[in-house]
Amino acid sequence: MRDLARRIDAATPPGRDRALDALRALAILGVVLGHWLVTALTADSGTFRAVSPLSRMPEFTPVSWVFQTLAVFFLVGGRVAATSHTAALARGTSYRDWLTARLGRLFRPVAVVLAVWAAAALAMTLGGVPWQTVRTLGTLVLSPLWFLLVFAALTAATPLVARVHPLWPLAVVLHVDVIRFGLGGPEWLGWTNVAAGWLVPYCLGALWARHGIRERPVGWMLLITGVSATVLLVVLAGYPASMVGVPDAAVSNLNPPTLAAVTFGIAQCGAAFLLVGPLRRALSRPAAWAAVALLNLSAMTVFLWHQTAMTAVTMLGLLAAGTTGHGPLTGLHTIPDGSDWVLARLAWLPVFGLALLVCVAVFRTYEAGGRRPSRARRPAAGRQARRA
Repeated sequence: MRDLARRIDAATPPGRDRALDALRALAILGVVLGHWLVTALTADSGTFRAVSPLSRMPEFTPVSWVFQTLAVFFLVGGRVAATSHTAALARGTSYRDWLTARLGRLFRPVAVVLAVWAAAALAMTLGGVPWQTVRTLGTLVLSPLWFLLVFAALTAATPLVARVHPLWPLAVVLHVDVIRFGLGGPEWLGWTNVAAGWLVPYCLGALWARHGIRERPVGWMLLITGVSATVLLVVLAGYPASMVGVPDAAVSNLNPPTLAAVTFGIAQCGAAFLLVGPLRRALSRPAAWAAVALLNLSAMTVFLWHQTAMTAVTMLGLLAAGTTGHGPLTGLHTIPDGSDWVLARLAWLPVFGLALLVCVAVFRTYEAGGRRPSRARRPAAGRQARRA
């Protein structure tokens, strides 16, 4: 392992900002752990229903503040896409070739997960599985794909939005919420914020790439401003405290994004800027950098299959419980309504992680390029690190 870490470290281009890879990895892991903690599949007469622990235990709302990390992903995406597009222009690469290269790795694994779950849904339906269960599982697995569609659209628009100051989309979000909540405007107007809301961190990342940013002072300014604005919006303006969707809630901060979600994202971007320096120092060690580089090689696979891993463990657990005569397993099939469920769910997280590792081992090749190289031609760790 030490030899592998040294080879990955030696093969990494000297100018690569390793902190960006670490921030991307932290954002992906935050989404994964967040979904595993705030989503429960309860079994009722052979039918699965999705339930949020936050509906019954609002005291755990701060969990959503820690694990809703999408703004950091868009921040890094804007920085990387803007830098990549500038370099492509300098090389004379066409926009079409640049965009194909950027989105190719994104959509190959998406096509695979869609095909697998289409076949699984058909098999479950033909096998007599209740439609409510099929619908619940399909929605659970496929609903996170909205994020990829928005990210792909912003990536495609990089030449147009890279020079947009983040304050402009922030102003759009502010006006949409004033009309929607303050003036009784139509609910559909809120969907404008799907683009405008995530443009704020994306444009901030592009600004970072274009002009450079003094990370620490800007980070403190964004963190303090974002936290203060979010607290005021929640306490005085009545925005939900949860930064993830809660079933049956009157307003969701994410569906579509609200001003509170955007100001919270600004605070997260500030925290990310403050982490850049320490991360750069920590990742100068080969072992730490190897872990981040290898995770980034499978980042899309991890994101796309983490809900499948949780679903597989839940269904296999129900099958095993039925076979042994055991009742529903706490933290896996029971209603999330107390501390016992929370402790049990924490104990199940390593099992979800093992199931996810199996999914990554099976499906990572599609993210890597669509075919598994032979042993004789398997790329060296150094070449993989460069592609990370």
